[in-house]
Amino acid sequence: MSTILIEVRPARAPDASAVAETHDEAWRAAYQGIIPGAELEKLINRRGPQWWDSAIRKGSRVSVLCFGDKIAGYANYGRNRARSLQFEGEIYELYLRPEFQGLGFGRRLFNAARRDLAQSGLKSMVIWALSDNESAVGFYRSLGGRMVARSSEQFGAKSLDKVAFAWAQ
Repeated sequence: MSTILIEVRPARAPDASAVAETHDEAWRAAYQGIIPGAELEKLINRRGPQWWDSAIRKGSRVSVLCFGDKIAGYANYGRNRARSLQFEGEIYELYLRPEFQGLGFGRRLFNAARRDLAQSGLKSMVIWALSDNESAVGFYRSLGGRMVARSSEQFGAKSLDKVAFAWAQ
């Protein structure tokens, strides 16, 4: 019998290519048909291995969920960027490769990021999701997030609605 190790750990520079691949696969699965095709391609292409390498080396908080020796997902988080929202921390991104979704790994990655934020003194937090991304909206609701704000984001000529979910303590 073999055992596969599943762990969440801080990303390291050698992870940059795998994080970029994870970003590519997860964004294509999440946003195909929501974000216009050309805009989606631009967003994905901006986040290649060099971008992730730079972010990791500069100290951005990026955690990866490893399934054996494969990076199955990542979370990027830190201080809340929306001054109008009275929450201390924010998970900027949380994505899993499609084949790892629905297995409890997203919850594990979310809890690890939330714990890391809390250990840094950022007790409350927020995360944004596009309203049309039903799986993300459902996921954050299932984790106890309450909707606290609504906004929109421009993707080329298309404006998309987004919602903020928050957790206190």
